[in-house]
Amino acid sequence: MSTEEKSAAPRSLAEALRVRDDVSLAALLRSRPDLITPVPTDLTQLATRAGTRASVVRALERLDRFALQTAEALAVAADPAPYDELLRLMAGDERDPVITAALPRAVALLREQALVWGADDRLRLVRTARELLAPSPQHPSPTGLGPSVREATAGMSPGRIQEILAAVGLPSTHDSVSAVSALGALFADRPRMARLLAGLPEESREVLARLVWGPPYGQVTHDPAAHLRRLLDTGLLLPTAPGTVVLPREVALHLRAGRAHRTPEPVPPPVEAAAAHRPQVVDATAAGQALSALATVEELLKEWDEGGPTVLRAGGLSVRDLKRTAVALDVPEPVAAFWVELAYAAGLVASDGEADERYAATPAYDEWRELPTAERWARLAGTWLTATRTPGVVGGRDAKDRTLSALGPNLDRSAAPEVRHRVLALLAGLPEGASPTEESVLARLRWERPLRGPRRDGLDGRDDDLRTRLARWTLSEAELLGVTGRGALAAPGRALIGAPEPPHPAEAPVAAGGPGDKLPVHHHRTPPVPAPATPAERAAATARAAVLLAPLFPEPLDHVLLQADLTAVAPGPLERELADVLGVLADVESKGGATVYRFTPGSVRRALDAGQTAADLHAFLARHSRTPVPQPLTYLIDDVARRHGRLRVGAASAYVRCDDDATLDEILADKRAAGLGLRRLAPTVLAAQTDPAALLEGLRAMGFAPAAESAAGDVLIARADAHRTPPRAAPEPVPDGPPAPDDTLLAAAVRAVRAGDLAATTPRKPGPGSEAGDASAAGELPRTAAAETLATMQAAVMTGEALWIGYVNAEGSASQRVIAPIRVEGGFVTAYDHTADEVRTYPLHRITGVAELAEDAT
Repeated sequence: MSTEEKSAAPRSLAEALRVRDDVSLAALLRSRPDLITPVPTDLTQLATRAGTRASVVRALERLDRFALQTAEALAVAADPAPYDELLRLMAGDERDPVITAALPRAVALLREQALVWGADDRLRLVRTARELLAPSPQHPSPTGLGPSVREATAGMSPGRIQEILAAVGLPSTHDSVSAVSALGALFADRPRMARLLAGLPEESREVLARLVWGPPYGQVTHDPAAHLRRLLDTGLLLPTAPGTVVLPREVALHLRAGRAHRTPEPVPPPVEAAAAHRPQVVDATAAGQALSALATVEELLKEWDEGGPTVLRAGGLSVRDLKRTAVALDVPEPVAAFWVELAYAAGLVASDGEADERYAATPAYDEWRELPTAERWARLAGTWLTATRTPGVVGGRDAKDRTLSALGPNLDRSAAPEVRHRVLALLAGLPEGASPTEESVLARLRWERPLRGPRRDGLDGRDDDLRTRLARWTLSEAELLGVTGRGALAAPGRALIGAPEPPHPAEAPVAAGGPGDKLPVHHHRTPPVPAPATPAERAAATARAAVLLAPLFPEPLDHVLLQADLTAVAPGPLERELADVLGVLADVESKGGATVYRFTPGSVRRALDAGQTAADLHAFLARHSRTPVPQPLTYLIDDVARRHGRLRVGAASAYVRCDDDATLDEILADKRAAGLGLRRLAPTVLAAQTDPAALLEGLRAMGFAPAAESAAGDVLIARADAHRTPPRAAPEPVPDGPPAPDDTLLAAAVRAVRAGDLAATTPRKPGPGSEAGDASAAGELPRTAAAETLATMQAAVMTGEALWIGYVNAEGSASQRVIAPIRVEGGFVTAYDHTADEVRTYPLHRITGVAELAEDAT
């Protein structure tokens, strides 16, 4: 490198950032949004922030496996390292062509992320990243390499070093530094090192083979065996502490044929297709699942319409209430937790805030039920895709060893939306109708974001890392929700993530296969599908998904098939009005392609309680049944209606009245009434020592059909939507770090950083008693008296020269600016601000000082 090239090479990360163009700076800020929170004042501050431990750790965790392996190799290379040395560490002595082709991309990515800077002949890993990745006894390197010869011999006596030189046949030196250099040069020399190893006994070479891929540390006794003594005498093992030895880095690299990693992974593993289905079958299956999902959510909210489970003191559902909900929905408890959390995230359920706090449907639930079917599904699916609440962790333990409950706190996992979107994007990269193998999806995600450091999800146990579990949950939840069908991404799901339409079948045919076929699909790099970022983009994506899903749904039916065994069969989805009335009049017995409803005395009484009459029910069934109304069902309705309301329960504490005193005699004689505390007040009135609700339930359990009545004696009608919470907002997702900046913010941030850097680096003329640039070098604002500031400003107006000023705004924030004064009057200076690239007016009393620029600054 020539003298001119050396002088032009950046000497710091700040200088390397300074020579970047605006596009490159914007790419850095987009990939590391924590760097502009808040916007740095200049490039020096940006470089300092980019080198902080928290920011570097976050950047390293977002690297793919090969880029991370490249950074790990740089951490064990010389500082600075030429590109050729890095290439040898990654591709080995044989220069693997795949690694050789992939390495420039990895280095470019590290440069873009400001983790590496410098030209190809002087690559430097930022100091914090080197400290995190370099090997040490406390934190072994991910490469499995140990310290270099120089590092391992730092505390060794000069005499011992000279003994090692003599043992390996090197001439003695006058100082330890040259001795260590000679030993390191020997270990790095391939031919001489091969001859040295060839002279070792087989047992010694076996010891080296056990240490070569790490960990490089081993234990020896006070009197080691002969084959270990041979390794210690020749420096192939160096002592680091009493009883502990280490394999020097240079020796390990020779044994590894120059590779820093045992298994470099330059390309991502392919996502393999387990089976291929016709796209029409996938979409139809997904549509069926979507209908089932809507029915399940409605069934859940129907269970909680009149007030659901109580809220635990710490928040959330109790284990017992979750079990009851799972039984009511006829699903396993983890699936019940998923539906409960989805309804909560969509704002359809919340706590009512009463003294006896319970969960109940929100007013938004009534609005949601009025939407078209496809739009209701799109709202649920869109909520699921962006929610950070993670039902999969329900039942686990938090950092304080407390059980995590459904609807409770601490269920947010900020990585969930990104993982869900990425899993669906990988599915979108497969041929249309192909379903992936789970392991290939997980392997791909592990390559894209390799696990580093301790788990941070707050859960104990021996489970996989959080991203792996999130991916597994995504695959199962997407199938439950109808985003996928038979494991393959459906057309509405593709629209939901903003993926492009698949190619026409004539252009890209899907390989024929059945569910049992395993079809490998080699996509080394799935094209990235950016997640819809703004609310408008997300709304457009969900609207598009609803449009694609609507034609897949069957037309809602206006009829059912009544059967003689007191059941009704709905051969498909029902119209809203019919489903609502039938849901009150009958109980759901089974669900699937056809829903079976069963009529019982309790369900008929429920319809009568809701204000229906026997005549209304007969007319309703006759109008909506394609089969004649069975006689047993007619008798059931008439029998319950005849007995309904003969008993009246009101509030005294509570009372029962009935025109038929024989019925009251029957109640008093029943042993099951003992707990109600009944006594006769009049021939047709009984008083109770319990509240009206408990009295109603007790009498119904005895086989009667009582009706509640108001203080005026009117029958109270119990409607299904009687209890709603006050208006509640859906929970906001918890972001994973600062939000990604949009293009407008990025452009403004780059302008502000450039402007601040211009003001901080522009040369100044020296003031009285100071050297040029003293204040600038110290990062201080210029300080001048008010009279001197005014005089300098007025002179600059006449000469048209630019000035360097310090300015403190109304919020007390100080900054440096380069301005060209236009006029000074009334205590204000109007000037062209070079840092802001516009004309501005500044109060003179807020200017801390002024300095003239050096001649070469203009």
